[in-house]
Amino acid sequence: MRSAIPLAAAAAGLFALAGAAGAQPAPTEIPVSRWGAEDEIGAANHLSPAKVLEAMRLVTTGKTYALGIPVDRGTPAFPPRSIAVTVMAPNQPEGVTFGSNKMSYLDDMVTGWLGVGTQIDGLAHLGTDSTFYNRNRMKDIFDTTGVKKLGVHKIPPIVTRGVLLDVAKAKGKERLVEGDLVTVDDIKAAETAAGVSPGKGDVVVLHTGWLSMLGEDAKRFGAGEPGIDAEGARYLASKEVVAVGADTWGIEAVPFRGDRVWEGHQILLAHNGIYILETLDTRGLIRDGVREFLFVLGAPRYTGSIQAIVNPVAIR
Repeated sequence: MRSAIPLAAAAAGLFALAGAAGAQPAPTEIPVSRWGAEDEIGAANHLSPAKVLEAMRLVTTGKTYALGIPVDRGTPAFPPRSIAVTVMAPNQPEGVTFGSNKMSYLDDMVTGWLGVGTQIDGLAHLGTDSTFYNRNRMKDIFDTTGVKKLGVHKIPPIVTRGVLLDVAKAKGKERLVEGDLVTVDDIKAAETAAGVSPGKGDVVVLHTGWLSMLGEDAKRFGAGEPGIDAEGARYLASKEVVAVGADTWGIEAVPFRGDRVWEGHQILLAHNGIYILETLDTRGLIRDGVREFLFVLGAPRYTGSIQAIVNPVAIR
């Protein structure tokens, strides 16, 4: 399928780097969650009715923004991921109908992976040395029919304050390019320019402009991306946000610098229980100059899934 092609070159390089990284010193040991050894929802513990009421005060016009992109068989996805929708008219050959009222219907079937397009990474998605959030070992939670702990179905509704940081503008560009590093200083500059800063229980979204590349050159879009590194992840984690998102397919700068791969994912997911939102469509918010908004997401409740295709909504 076309969807697996754009990221193939990047994947080959990343997997090669992963092998080299095995000789590196192990990252700091994954801690026991501040919310207890049995906790499975991580930073979602920061959410509360009070946080919802606070975020609702940001709504002044009622305008809504779909942050998810349409997903189809051609959507670039990290290999071997792909997805396809198949539409059927079950048991209705030659225009067969049902009942005296001649009822007809269509059904659809989805085959593929849940990490395609706009997605949320759950806490069982990525860890360190086969250990995930709250020291859950792969051997204890892994099952081909769904993880036994940390499944996406455990994520509560995320209704909170959203903060959009235009890191492309902070770097003096309309669109960053593959490999461009978004540093801590860049994030701080974007906060200053916007006059806002993410805080406890917020969702922070980084705008790099990279999503616009998808419509111009899907292969290039999927072969690399601008984004943060480990230091950027640590800085955002220090804000105690519930999720970090971006208009890129992996939030981190690719190609990586050196041989440490997806370390930002490790810091956010495994060490801090902070969810990751990828391929967010931030263009409407940027056009309208929106910097704070009500963020709403109800993740699909596929039992035992580790990722999910989502369509978060921003309301201003």
